[in-house]
Amino acid sequence: MGTKMTELAQLDCAPGQDEVSRLTDDEIAQLRAFVPQWEIVQQNGIKHLARTFAFPDFAQALAFTVKVGAIAEAQGHHPSLMTGWGRVTVNWWTHKIKGLHRNDFIMAAKTDRLYASR
Repeated sequence: MGTKMTELAQLDCAPGQDEVSRLTDDEIAQLRAFVPQWEIVQQNGIKHLARTFAFPDFAQALAFTVKVGAIAEAQGHHPSLMTGWGRVTVNWWTHKIKGLHRNDFIMAAKTDRLYASR
């Protein structure tokens, strides 16, 4: 687990996301260095952070999905999760600003840490 990702994963999400603006492309590039395995994808014109995690079977994929849901609930920041046999795809973005916020990168790092600890 990289040092940058560990540092970001230790932070908590900031409340009041509706009062902030989306990250700029430069800010996204800087934060993406903390979570290099995540892709920036666009869905309906909105930037998301996306990553698919591999597992040996459905049971382990489902268990990971539940754990991601638990950290999301604890942080008050929720992803889109798609669970299939041997894989979980996680998408983070901030609904209220229709784009990426620092919280999305924090949650991506927390998700990476969770995957690394399994």
